[in-house]
Amino acid sequence: MKAFAALIDRLIYTRSRNSKLALIVDYLRHTPDPDRGWAIAALTESLDFSAVKAATVRALLATRVDEELFRLSRHFVGDTAETAALLWPDAPGKKADLSVAQAVDALAATSRATAPAIIASLLDRLDADGRYALLKLALGGMRVGVSARLAKQGFAQAFDVPVDDVEELWHAIAPPYAPLFAWGEGRADRPDLADVAFFRPFMLAHPLEEESIDLADYAAEWKWDGIRVQIVRGGSETRIYSRGGEEISGAFPELVAAFDQDAVIDGELLVRGEVQGGEAASFNALQQRLGRKLVSKKMLADYPAFVRVYDLLAVDGTDLRPLPWAERRRQLETFVPRLAASHFDLSQIIDAADFDDLAERRAGARDAAIEGVMLKRRDAPYVAGRRAGLWYKWKRDPLTADCVMMYAQRGNGRRASFYSDYTFGCWSDTGELLPVGKAYSGFTDEELKWLDKFVRDNTLGRFGPVREVEKSLVLEVAFDSIHASKRHKSGLAMRFPRISRIRRDKPAEEADRIATLQAMVS
Repeated sequence: MKAFAALIDRLIYTRSRNSKLALIVDYLRHTPDPDRGWAIAALTESLDFSAVKAATVRALLATRVDEELFRLSRHFVGDTAETAALLWPDAPGKKADLSVAQAVDALAATSRATAPAIIASLLDRLDADGRYALLKLALGGMRVGVSARLAKQGFAQAFDVPVDDVEELWHAIAPPYAPLFAWGEGRADRPDLADVAFFRPFMLAHPLEEESIDLADYAAEWKWDGIRVQIVRGGSETRIYSRGGEEISGAFPELVAAFDQDAVIDGELLVRGEVQGGEAASFNALQQRLGRKLVSKKMLADYPAFVRVYDLLAVDGTDLRPLPWAERRRQLETFVPRLAASHFDLSQIIDAADFDDLAERRAGARDAAIEGVMLKRRDAPYVAGRRAGLWYKWKRDPLTADCVMMYAQRGNGRRASFYSDYTFGCWSDTGELLPVGKAYSGFTDEELKWLDKFVRDNTLGRFGPVREVEKSLVLEVAFDSIHASKRHKSGLAMRFPRISRIRRDKPAEEADRIATLQAMVS
């Protein structure tokens, strides 16, 4: 655990991406199996110990230290694992190190009933750094700036293997990835995935910075506001993967049952809406289905899912990714009729006369499920990641509203000492300020310092980590779309809200009205 704890500590205090990459490479090269596999799974949020919750740790700590001390310390530190690691009293006697594999085995064997005793015994074996590493391993939420992509690049660099191969194998092999390391070190052949419904890395798009695309070279499609998915059938099994390679099949059993072709498709997962006559509903409707392990019959009926298919990556055992987009599109148009029309349809090409025509159509597209336009080079193969000049995303201009800050909450990680999460509202017809959203991005570090000072200087009430503030500061909020919502008192929910400007010049009473936002509902 000492090496893993040291890695976490260095990653936290390292800002440079290349420096983080070097730390991962060094750790993978010099740490034995299976510790390195479990460690990299923890860093990329690939472990889940369902019996261990933050509440378990808080309750356990209450048996060793004063509860008020923990509450005050947690309020200042901003992280349960770090607070517990620092406050947990050192056990007497010499400490024997604990391997990552031993910790994983112990945590995996816990139940809700045995978790407190097992975690306490593990904490007693470690120093403060080791306790922090253990609790982060158990609870997740590392927040060390390591994405799954960076971890895969670290593996590829450590063992001099193609990162695209690592991407494919990564999701087909379970932690601690022993066959992956054996292949990387040349001790075994590349794992055979012939009978596995494995994930292929998505091709991604660059934002369109300059409006200078020749539509003779590019095809245009609508960018739908759902979630990007890949559906794979292999070895008589169908799996659905999210953009990050997470399997989400359990949340959409009707799609798993309906996809019976030996193929791999790339598309947008959407929910049908009643208002649009069976067309795609807003992202707010799709959210009702996301993250669920069990889906009721009512949920299936109220929020029927379907996939708008963009691309065909493989069919009948043939990998189509090396082919140009135009040829894949031709085969896709032939393939989609083989699928159940109730659950799959084809993403249509936008028939624009020229770029100005496309720009006009994009500007007028305020359909609830349209996020913008995709531009795909007709001769481009399907390649993993973002490659310059091949695919572009041209999102529609964001909507904006002037809102009043109502509440502020402490952030996490390096923002733990700042009030950086802001709830804001707009005025109802009766003069009541109703919350319409929450944002924690869009501002600079200097603006964050100013906002934090405003919160501290204008606090009306304290509710744990949350402060109610004087309703005097107007924030210009940008958001992609806004939808009706029964979960919020205002009846509205914003999609991707972020702070675009601090309106110190504008009186709070001149902020926008709820009625103004309701007129933007798509």
